[in-house]
Amino acid sequence: MNLSREVLSERAGINADYLGEIERGEKWPALWMIRKIARELGVSTARFFQFEDEEADTADPADKIQQTLNNRSPEEQRQALRVINALFDLRSGN
Repeated sequence: MNLSREVLSERAGINADYLGEIERGEKWPALWMIRKIARELGVSTARFFQFEDEEADTADPADKIQQTLNNRSPEEQRQALRVINALFDLRSGN
């Protein structure tokens, strides 16, 4: 996007070092922070949850989601539901 980490972090209102940790997968940002970063990059928030190797997988996504949730606590399941709801709200323009 031709933006330095410093410029992007300033525009998004976050610390440049923290942004670097996010880029390297060392930190997991809150959804509100992902929204700010996505807005500054001009991409959808959903893009942060797309992984190239998983797109080629032919397994039913609903089955994979169910398998993942089966091994999680009720609180983790509620958190996952909040993330899914937030993604759909963003995609529909709400």
